Amino acid sequence: METGKLWDIFCKVIDNFGDIGVGWRLAVGLAARGERVRLWVDDASALDWMAPEGAPGVEVRPWTQPIQTGNLVPGDILVETFGCQIAPEFIASYAFWTADRGLKCIWINLEHLSAEGFVERSHGLPSPVTTGPGIGLTKYFFYPGFSAGTGGLLREPDLASRQTRFNRATWLGQQGIEWRGERLVSLFCYEPAALGELLSQLADDTPSTRLLVTSGRATNAVKACIKHKTRINPLWNKGKALSFSYLPALTQDDFDHLLWTCDLNFVRGEDSLVRALWAGQAFIWQIYPQQDDAHHAKLDAFLDLLKAPPSLRAFHYRWNAVQELNAESDKNQSKLPAPALAEWQKTVINARSEQHQYDDLVTQLIKFALKKR
Repeated sequence: METGKLWDIFCKVIDNFGDIGVGWRLAVGLAARGERVRLWVDDASALDWMAPEGAPGVEVRPWTQPIQTGNLVPGDILVETFGCQIAPEFIASYAFWTADRGLKCIWINLEHLSAEGFVERSHGLPSPVTTGPGIGLTKYFFYPGFSAGTGGLLREPDLASRQTRFNRATWLGQQGIEWRGERLVSLFCYEPAALGELLSQLADDTPSTRLLVTSGRATNAVKACIKHKTRINPLWNKGKALSFSYLPALTQDDFDHLLWTCDLNFVRGEDSLVRALWAGQAFIWQIYPQQDDAHHAKLDAFLDLLKAPPSLRAFHYRWNAVQELNAESDKNQSKLPAPALAEWQKTVINARSEQHQYDDLVTQLIKFALKKR
């Protein structure tokens, strides 16, 4: 599997670090398999906390406008993450250099993750480039996915063994959290309308719960919600059944540790969805909202793949503000169902076992590039 090729991966940070999170995992995964990687990023600041120690075999380079390459020789394989529109001058240089060596250009567009049916139909399809500096080249669409006909999911070869060795009490102590056996719930979210309802549910529930809140938008949302709830009803958490721990920005490894630690994980976007699946704990996914509610079909496709029981599906709908279509479900649409953690975890573990049957994304990507070359 070790080809020793040089990969140029381009990544543009949009707003929520998911793109750079996937780009970094991809780069590290390739380098760990003997490849050499240059990761071009328009804003690499998130890597300061996401991957402060870097990784052997991965060089992070600034994606400036125009891009500054100097006398840099283009790599063997070009990867464009999520249609980020690689700098035209780099494409021109890559096309010329590759042709001059008598090699075939391998230009791959890594697409967004989905369980929808079009993914299998579109995975691996060629797209001839008819305009611009890349005219005459072919771009290939590479779709991550959950079935044998897709590009698979990002998964490190040692992930399961690392999780087996993990001790959550030790990790919590390292975070300065005094854990007394209460239920642990992680929260990585945008600003869901049902957040206040979730806090009330946890405050009224038994056993007691400690909410581990990730930094950034989740922390801001929770603090604003608590302020609002306390102003309306100062006694909403009078029994102190719900406590809060606000976390600093976590490295990618420590984000995994957080998911392994908790009995229930609230995650958002695509990268953390995959990490929650590998964690094997019950989780709720907040999907990135799209115009015209296009994300609703994407959420349904994932819940179908997960074989989600009714309570898990209903919780996802409420958390994502998706209106269910049948009248019976509509009766309970205004209320979060009680978490059925044992049933939900069993659902996740079954789905994880099924995914382990397929090659991981990096393995498939290397095979794909070799085949096209």
